[in-house]
Amino acid sequence: MKSAIVLAAGKGRKIWPYSEVRSKTMIRVSNKPILAYSIEALLESGFDDIIIVASDYIEEIRNYFAGTEGVSIVYEKAPRGTAFSALFGLQFIKNEKFLLLYGDTILSKQDIQRLWASAEQGKLPSALLAPITEQVQNYICCDMINGEVGNIKGHPRDECTHFFAGFAFDSSMETFLRNNSGRFTNIQVGMMPPQEGYLEMSLADYITSGHRVAAIEVHEEVYDIDKPWHILMANKALNRKKCSELTQNILASGAEIDSAARIKGYISLGKNSRIGPNVSVDGNIIVGDNTVIDNGAILNGNIIIGNDCLITHYCYIEEDSTICDRCVINHYAELSGIAMPGSYLYHYMHVYGIIGENADLGAATVCGSLRFDDGETTHRILGRKEIPKDYSDACYIGDYCRTGVNAMLMPGVKMGAYSIVGAGVLLEQDLPSKTLVYTKQELHYKPWNSDKYGW
Repeated sequence: MKSAIVLAAGKGRKIWPYSEVRSKTMIRVSNKPILAYSIEALLESGFDDIIIVASDYIEEIRNYFAGTEGVSIVYEKAPRGTAFSALFGLQFIKNEKFLLLYGDTILSKQDIQRLWASAEQGKLPSALLAPITEQVQNYICCDMINGEVGNIKGHPRDECTHFFAGFAFDSSMETFLRNNSGRFTNIQVGMMPPQEGYLEMSLADYITSGHRVAAIEVHEEVYDIDKPWHILMANKALNRKKCSELTQNILASGAEIDSAARIKGYISLGKNSRIGPNVSVDGNIIVGDNTVIDNGAILNGNIIIGNDCLITHYCYIEEDSTICDRCVINHYAELSGIAMPGSYLYHYMHVYGIIGENADLGAATVCGSLRFDDGETTHRILGRKEIPKDYSDACYIGDYCRTGVNAMLMPGVKMGAYSIVGAGVLLEQDLPSKTLVYTKQELHYKPWNSDKYGW
C-alpha cells in the first residue's frame, strides 16, 4: 500500500476572485482542476491510499472525485494552517510512510515517483524542491546544501534558491506537526507573519533539533498557483506540452473535419465534435466531445477546448488559450486566455485574461490589452502592491459576472464574483464581489432643424 496526503483546505485568498465560489484547488488549468493533476499522477504511480484534506467548498471536490477508487476526502472544520491540516490527515492514512503534497501545486508524475523512491530508500524525511523563478519574497523557501535542506526562511528579502513542492514523511514528523507554534518565526526583522501553522515551520523545528532532511530537486517544471496570473502561466505551459504530443489527427467516434476547413497542424477531436467549413486552424489543438467549431472561426495553436462548446461566426482564439466546457464564443469575439465553464462571449469583443464560470459578457466588451505607455501594471494582492512577471495587463473576471454593452476593463483590473459592470463603464480599479457599477449620463436637449444647418 502506498499512502499520500494532499492538502486542499486553504482559503486561497491571494487568488481572488477565483476562490469565491470554489476551493482554490478546483480552479481549472488547461481545462482540468489543479487538484486533479496530483491525484491522477499519484494514482498512475500506484498510490491506493490517498487522503484529500479539504474544508470550504468540499462538495465540489467530492463531486469531482466521486467513485475514484483509492481516494478519500476528509473535512477539516476549522483549518489553521498546513501543519495542522497535515496532522489532521495523518489519522486517516494506512501506512507509516507517506507523501504530503499541496493541492494547489502541479507536479510531474516523474518527480512524484522520485520523491517516493527516496522514501523507499529510507531517506526520510525528504523534501522535493523547485528553483525560485519569481521574487524570493513571495515564498517560504530554503537553500539546498549538499543534497539536504538548509536555511528555511519565510518570505526573505535576500537570496534564497528553492521553494517546497512536496514531502516524503513517516510517523517521526507527527510530534513536530503537533507542536507547531502556530506562527512562522524564521523571518527577518520587520516582517509580520500571520497566525497560521506552516508545515515548513515544523520542518525547520525538525532540523533545529538536530535532524537532517534530504533534498530532491525537481527534474520538470513545477506550477505553484498562488495568484491569478499563475493560472495563465501554468495554462500556457501545460497547453503547449499537451498539444506538442500530437503527431497526427485523432478523431473519436462521430467526429469530423470538413474538407473546406484550413488546417495547419494536428487536431484531436472528441466524440461527435466537428470542424466545419471555412474554419482556420494554425497549429495543434485538442477538442473535447460534442463541440462545434464552425463558420469561419479562426484558431491559433496550443489551444485546449472542452466538451459541449460552440465556437463560430469568425471568432478569433489566440495561441495558448483554453476554452472549458459549455462555452459559447460567437460572432467576431476574440479571446486570449481562459474561458471557464459556461462562459459566454458574443458579438465584437476582445478579452485578454481569465473569464470566470458562467460569465456573460455584453457586446463590444473590451478587457485588458496593452497600456498606452507600455508601462508596468501594478496589482494589489490582499492590499500588497505587486507587479507580475507575466500577464500583468490581463483582466481577471470572476464567476457569475456580467458586463453591459461597450463596457471596458483597463489592464490588470479584477472583477469579484457575482458582479456587474454596466453598459459604457470604463472600469479602472478592482471591483468587489457582489457589486454593480454603472454610469449616469447627463443629457442636454436643444432645438435643431434645417435652419441651424445653414440653408
